[in-house]
Parts: sequence; C-alpha cells; structure tokens
Amino acid sequence: MGTWRRSAAAAIAGASVLAVILSGCTAESSVSIDVPAQVDAPLPDQTVTELRDAVTTAMAATGSSGAIVGVWAPWSGSWVSGLGTQGPGGAEVSADLDFRAADVTGAMTCDVLYELAADGTVKLDDPVTTWVSNLPGYDDITLRMLCNGTSGLGSYSSVLRGTELNNPDRAWNPRELLAYGIASPRLNAPGAAFADSDTNYLIAGLAAERATGETLSDLIRERVAEPLGLSNTSLPGSAAAAPSSTALEGFRSQQLPEGGWTCDQPQDVTVTSSSFGGAAAGAVTDITDLGRYTQALAAGSLLPEGNDRFSSPLPVSADDPTWFTAAGGAYQAGSLIGQFGATAGYMVGSFADPKTGMAVSVVLNNSAGNPKTAAWLSWELAAIASKAPAASGQTAPEAGLPWTAQQMRDGIVGNAICTVPAQ
Repeated sequence: MGTWRRSAAAAIAGASVLAVILSGCTAESSVSIDVPAQVDAPLPDQTVTELRDAVTTAMAATGSSGAIVGVWAPWSGSWVSGLGTQGPGGAEVSADLDFRAADVTGAMTCDVLYELAADGTVKLDDPVTTWVSNLPGYDDITLRMLCNGTSGLGSYSSVLRGTELNNPDRAWNPRELLAYGIASPRLNAPGAAFADSDTNYLIAGLAAERATGETLSDLIRERVAEPLGLSNTSLPGSAAAAPSSTALEGFRSQQLPEGGWTCDQPQDVTVTSSSFGGAAAGAVTDITDLGRYTQALAAGSLLPEGNDRFSSPLPVSADDPTWFTAAGGAYQAGSLIGQFGATAGYMVGSFADPKTGMAVSVVLNNSAGNPKTAAWLSWELAAIASKAPAASGQTAPEAGLPWTAQQMRDGIVGNAICTVPAQ
C-alpha cells in the first residue's frame, strides 16, 4: 500500500468547513490508504454551488431540516459543510456533529469478518453453524454468503420496524432479532442471488464475537476505528442515547391517515437504542471519519493485498442498472464502492473511487423517505465532483461515471415525500 498522506488544513465559514483533507497521516492511524494526495484547497465556487443545490433539494424531498456533507476530489479540492438546522426552527447545523452511520455499519462488520479470515481465525467458507449456535438446518449458508448478501435470509427489521419506532428506548437482544430474521420467508436459495438483509450482518457479528471472545463493539474499535484513526466512530452499547453529546438531531416524519407526511412536524428520534441496528446499522460517526473510512473500504486498506472481497460482485436486482452491484458488505456503483441506507433519524450515503480517491459522504436528518435517496444523492454529488476542474499543477481524471447528476436528481424528486420547491 502507498503512504497515507494527510494535509491538516481547514477553513471554517459559518456552518461550513471548506477544506477538510482526507489524504494524510494522523497520530492515531496505523493503516496506509493508497489513494492520490488530496489538494489542500476548497472546491471551486461553481462546483460548491451545484453540490449545495443537490443537498438542499434532497433535504426538501425527505423533509430533512439539516444535513452534513463531505466531498473530496483529490485533484481539485474539498467541501465539507453543515446545512440547515437541527430541527424546524432549531440551531444551525455544523459540520462536526456526530450521527448514526446506518448501513455503513454492516460494511464495518464485514471488515472484521474478512480480517478474521485473513489471520486464520475463521474461514469465509465455514458454515454459519460453525460459529453461531441454534441455527439448525443452516449448514448451507457460509460466512462469505452473509457479507455477499447471498444467504437468502429475510430481514428482521422488515418485521419489527413498527415496534422499534414505537419503542425507541428498548434494548434488543441480538438473539431475539435473529429469531425474527430466520423466521422470515427465505428470499432465495443460498448462493443464488443478492438480497439485502440486516440478518446477514447480525449473524456475521455474532460469528465474529464467538470466534474471538470479544464484543463486536471492541472488534470494530480495534480492527477498524483505531487502525484508521477514526476517533469519532464507534458501536455504542444498548442503552438509549443520542449519537453523542454533540449530535446532529435525527427525525422521522409520520405518514398521515389521509395521505401525505408530517413534513413540518417530524418525530424526534435522536435518542434511541443502537441495539436494533446493531451489527447492521448501529454505529455512530462524523462526516470526516465517514469519508476517510469509505476511502479505506474502497481501497481495501484493512485487508492484505490481493484479497477477493469485491472481485465477484452480483447484480443488486433485475430492475437496477448493470453498473449497480454488491459484494463483501458493500455496493459498487460504476467505479465507486460504498454503502447507503437509513436508520432511525438518519439517512446516510458514502461512496469512494479507489483509483481517483474521490469520496462523497452525506447524512440527512430525516429517515422517513425512500432509503435509496441516500444513494441517489451520493451519486449526484459524485457526478458533480467528478467534473470539478483540476487545481493548478493537477490533472483531472479522464474516467467518467455511467450516470448524470440530473438522472440522480430525478430519482430523488420522483420519490419525494415532501414538497420540493420548483427549480
């Protein structure tokens, strides 16, 4: 791996941090990330205007009062900003607030599992029954299938979402969640196709704990957060709490019986138990950590060179574009690798290009809309950033993305639950 180069410069204007540089070396990090060095400069004004417009449109579409976004284009510059307010009429959002990482947590859980396989603690082709008890008849599902999303197991959250929303303080036992997941109808035969399910990550986390005798929280800290110098990233305990004492407040609009949503008066779900998301969606982070983590994920920085984690991606579904695939606990969209999803109060998307080093990370503070909005927004931001002009002495990459910013904007607006102002 090449040297992880970091330039620690930041310019703060209002709620915006205009130059948080991801490429560099921190005192806490011990892992190299082989991506091009980040230019120590803000992105051009025109690029920032387009990026800001993309985020504010998605905020309107989802009923989000606030958002935090980070865009890093190593050849051009960076833009990190808080937008909007903490809630309707609340304080301004700043870029340094913490939030729940949603489905990015699942990628971290798979980081741990792949690392355990690399050091010989487990084998990815081990049946899940080797490491997780009380799963009779599941010998045809392997650890690899969990992270590849090909186990065929159903999702526990699809059964329990209403219960979870009505009981945000409840501490969930992973075994109870597991029972609901395996009781759900199988989505497909093991190994046959990709089908996203949080039960996969739940079992992967239980397997990692059984194999090491450590909690998943400790494993993510030791094997992901500390090596990458992610000082604001962790998997909290089960007690109901805000993501941190300095958190982006999270909300969820409610659907009205007569139609429409409570866009102006969403439910505050900032304080909730991370145990429901757990290994799939329970981690907390901040925007700089999230961008750095996603670059490391895309570059395979936590695993030995030559690993096959993303070598055999599968179509996400027959209805999705051929450039959208999944493998190893992450999605691949064109040249980008990352994750997206929603958890109570937050909608999160984060993708990076391992060749150019470009990274885009965003969180919206209302989780009620279509979770794919987080992906569409990430890809819209990537389409804009990919065309950012090169800074002096730099060369812009030639490769493009197989979609346009407008196509992603159309997906967001077309799935809006709240009114989007006319453009």
